[in-house]
Order: sequence, then C-alpha cells, then structure tokens
Amino acid sequence: MDVLHMTSRKRETYEVRVEASLLWECALGIAAITNTRLIDTLEKTNASWEKLKKSLTGSLIQGLEYVEKHNTWKSLLLLLHQREFGTLQEFITYLDELDDEELKYYCIPYIGLKFQELRKLASKGDVTSRNKLKEQTDDNPYYPGYIEFICTTNVHNLKKHLMSVMTSWYEEVIRPEQETLTGILKRDRQSKVEMSEKLNPEALVEWATGGITYLPEPAVHTVLLIPQSIYRPWNIEGDVEGVKVFYYPVANESIYPDDKNMPSYFLVQKHKALGDEARLRMVKFLKGSERTLQEITNELDMGKSTVHHHLKILRSARLVETRDGKYHLKENAVQSLSNELNHYLTEE
Repeated sequence: MDVLHMTSRKRETYEVRVEASLLWECALGIAAITNTRLIDTLEKTNASWEKLKKSLTGSLIQGLEYVEKHNTWKSLLLLLHQREFGTLQEFITYLDELDDEELKYYCIPYIGLKFQELRKLASKGDVTSRNKLKEQTDDNPYYPGYIEFICTTNVHNLKKHLMSVMTSWYEEVIRPEQETLTGILKRDRQSKVEMSEKLNPEALVEWATGGITYLPEPAVHTVLLIPQSIYRPWNIEGDVEGVKVFYYPVANESIYPDDKNMPSYFLVQKHKALGDEARLRMVKFLKGSERTLQEITNELDMGKSTVHHHLKILRSARLVETRDGKYHLKENAVQSLSNELNHYLTEE
C-alpha cells in the first residue's frame, strides 16, 4: 500500500558515546575469569587462564570464588556507571561512602522504566517488590538469584568484598600491564570517535561491535561503547537507565598499531569459525530457517554440549545469533565475507 507522507519528521535515533577506562577492564576481567560457561570461548587460552589463576594470591582467589557464587561482577559494573571515576581510589572511596539503600538500589539491575518503583522498594527491603523483580527476570539464568542476594545480603560485607576484589585484581593483574592496556584502550576509543564523524549512530555501533544491529528503542537515548580486551571476542551487553551499553572487543589494529598488515579481528574469527566441518554443516542447516538447539542436535547427531560449544563459536564470530530461544544465521555476515577479505587484501 502506498503511503502519503504529510510530515517532515525523521525517525529518531540515539546518540553514541565512547568511554575507555582501566576500571572497566578490571571489572570485566573479574567477570571473565569467573564465567565458567564462556571462558573456553575467549581469545585468551585455557592454559593462559590457568597460569594467571596460579599467580593470584589466596585472598583474591577466595574473592573470585565469592564473585562466581553470587555474580557480584554485575555489582561492580553497575556501580562503575554511577559516575565517572578517574582512578581506582576514587571508585573505592565512592563505594565506602554509599549508604545501604543506595548501594542496593544501584546493584539491582535496571530492567525498564516501569519497574523502577519496584527496584526502589526492593532496595528498601520490600519482599513483594523483590519477588516481582525476580519474576520479571526469570528468563535470565542468574538475575533472580542475584536480585535475592543483593536484597538480603549484609551491605557492610558486600562493600568489603567489592572493594577487596576490585583492588586486588587491579593490583595483581591490571597494574603490571597498565601502560600497555592504557595505550590499547585509548587507541581504540580514538578510532571509534574518529569514525563517529563518518558513520551514523546505528552504523557506528554495528562497525564497533563487529556486527551487532541495534535499532532505536523507546526510553534509550544513548548507546555507550566501552572498549575491552579481556573478553574478546565477545560483546557484553548491559542496560542502565536511558542507556544501552556495549563493552565491545578492541580491534586488532589497536593492539598492534605498527603492523599495517594486521587483519580485522572478526575477519579472522569468521574464517576460523567456518574452518570446521561440523560448524559448516550447522551454517547450512540454519540457512533460511531458525532452529532450536535440540533440532540442530538431532540433525547433526551430535551431543548437545558439543553442538552448544560449536554454536558459541559461531555466535562469537557474529555469524549466528539467538532469537527467542532459536538460532538464526546472519546471512548478510556470511555473504559479505568475500568482500571483507578482498578489502583486506587490497587495502594499502
């Protein structure tokens, strides 16, 4: 049906901000090492993770075990969004001075404007509101348990834990690499800022994240891009009031600025993901239709855990995505591979 346009109003979109800080890298490192479901898909090898664990002090190991049990890495990320922190000490001082209700409120995940009153009441100890928040997030694998923990835990002990694990990880893991990491994050942020002058906000987000299409949605006026190296190749998505957050993997060019022949990280990952017979079979099976994990498992006659592992690799390469519990092939990403390769080969 033809549409007669009688307005000059254009579709609204969001603005994009780019921030970089070693504090984000610190909190995300704590999240990564305690994420046993994803750690084997990260760029850092299992052997490297094991070596790192062996180098950590006993007190930090104990703190990380607490993080893994209660998902308090989420608390660190949410608290870091409350204001701009220049140093670790600024963040620690801020934490120390927060009152109990404020700390709980900030640590409870933001799940939408209409649930803000429930969030406030839950932070004040209202059991009904807490349970309603848990019901609203029961499709998330850890939110209900995390919300229960935040609302019922001893705040003094939580503060002590957060300050200890953040400080210890920073001193033992971040500080020895501080100069290198600072350079990587600054270079990557600058490249995104420069590209923001050439691309519209939606194209910029897709380019920075290696293929995530994020369309404008109500109540989200800003997309915050935060570069990180520890969680490569994954983008970590988050929500803060009015803001969609993507902690995106830094580009190869930011890590190796003097190597002019360095290929794009996602170009390498896509070819690696497709360089396996089982994953190629999955790609063909997914072409043209969405499939559940069980359907893929039945079709390929493989163990469910093996299929899930292969799908994680395809997802991390931005070739497959999930939608309503089903796996979907990003056909445009597959079709553009030859153009990406040709661009790399012909780039001066």
